[in-house]
Parts: sequence; structure tokens; C-alpha cells
Amino acid sequence: MNNNKKMVEHLQQYGVISSEKVARVMETIDRALFVPDRTPAYADCPQEIGYNATISAPHMHATCLQLLEEKLQPGMHALDVGSGTGYLTACFAMLVGPQGRAIGVEHIPELVASSINNIEKSAAAPLLKKGSLSMHVGDGREGWPECAPYDAIHVGAAAPEMPQALLDQLKPGGRMVIPVGNIFQDLKVVDKNPDGSISIRSESSVRYVPLTSRDAQLQS
Repeated sequence: MNNNKKMVEHLQQYGVISSEKVARVMETIDRALFVPDRTPAYADCPQEIGYNATISAPHMHATCLQLLEEKLQPGMHALDVGSGTGYLTACFAMLVGPQGRAIGVEHIPELVASSINNIEKSAAAPLLKKGSLSMHVGDGREGWPECAPYDAIHVGAAAPEMPQALLDQLKPGGRMVIPVGNIFQDLKVVDKNPDGSISIRSESSVRYVPLTSRDAQLQS
């Protein structure tokens, strides 16, 4: 695959993308701007981005966007934990638009700096400039309370158990997609019901890097 549109068409052919809106946003945000140089940007596999971190495979990004699509309407608030290269945060920003908020949190300062550079080259640049899209250095396990509650939360690394801070920052009616587990991981879909109670289901088995402290990640 040698271009972004073909990558999206490939995911549509295989039934990974069924939503027109998700296809459109993935066509708009070019993945090549968010992977290291000389990396096969459109291959459907995760890529190393340094600091013992990865950018997920395109099919995982598509899956997470589809699972969260209803909670990424214009004007809504979205949080991307472990935002890495900034790709998915940029997609969220395009979906929630200038009246919404898309927040990326990543504990490696160098990745936050490079994610801002990546976004500045992408179609999401005006949203970054306006401030409806912002990237922050922080411990994602603590979320980003300043802009809570969130309609949509995505976690890009596997938590050993469900982080309470993220559950607390999820809006009633909101949804979080988070890989949970150590050796064996499941992609969990967490819905906060209007009364504040939580419903959890497993979407699929997955393999993500662990959601951990900055020091532990850099030593692993």
C-alpha cells in the first residue's frame, strides 16, 4: 500500500471500517505524517516510535474510532491517553470539531513535542492553533481532569486493571475503550450509564505495550 486512501479502502474491503465518517477522517489525517521516517506508513501493523512505545496498526485505530464514533460528535470532549505520535488525537479533533475538545496525554515529553510537530503538518493543524486540540505531558493513568468529564476516552496502552481516575472522568452516557490485562489482554468497551453505573464488555483479544510509569517504560 503506497498511499493513505488505499490503506483506508483496504480496511473497508476487509470489513474493518464500515462507517463513512471513520473512513473520511482516516483519509483526511495522513498516517505518513505520524510515523518515523522510512517506516512503511500504510502497512497494517504497529510501528516502533522510540521510547519503548508504538503507534497502533491502522486496523486498531479504525476499530477504536468506530467503537467511539457516537461519542465523537461535534462539540463533544475526547481524551486520548498515551497519545504517542498524536495520530488518533488528531482524528478525534477532526470529529469533535472546533466547538469540541480533543486532549492528548503522553508521559514522554519528546513524544509530545514530536506529536505537536506531526499535527502541525496535518489537516488538524487549525484545531491545534485554535486550542480545541491540545497535547500535554502527564501520567495518562490520572487522565486530564481540567477538561473532564469526557464523552470519549481512548487508552493506547494496556492497563493491569481499570484506572479509577479515568472512570471518574468519563461523563454519564460516555464511553471508554481500553486494553486491560498483563500477558493476556482484552480490548474493553466501558460505558458509563446515565445513572453513573458502569457496563463493561470485551471487544477482542489484543496486544498493547503496558500502561505504566514513565521510568518503567523507559527501562523496559
